[in-house]
Amino acid sequence: QVQLVESGGGLVQPGGTLRLSCAASGNVFTIKTMGWYRQAPGKQRELVAHITSDNETQYGDSVKGRFTISRDSAKNAVYLQMNRLAPADPAVYYCHAVGRTSDLAIAVSWGEGTPVTVSS
Repeated sequence: QVQLVESGGGLVQPGGTLRLSCAASGNVFTIKTMGWYRQAPGKQRELVAHITSDNETQYGDSVKGRFTISRDSAKNAVYLQMNRLAPADPAVYYCHAVGRTSDLAIAVSWGEGTPVTVSS
């Protein structure tokens, strides 16, 4: 099993910044893709951003130009720098990873989520 632990969520004013972190641990052999999804109350979970082991990135349309995803493969960690946070951004942010365990089984993992609130 692969465990993901997120940190960095919280309350921020509109226009403010937050940085989310997520670290993978457990039976990790390789991680192909790491990323962030978010889910607001009453809405479906949506992609925020993901990054591959080749550092190829993809962003949701609503965060392009404001959020930046990065990873530290040596630490099995992924980060999300969120700038110019807007009233549409509050949600629970979930870390996501796709990789393989030591016996080469595919592992798809989710973190428990970290809440982000934007309020003045």
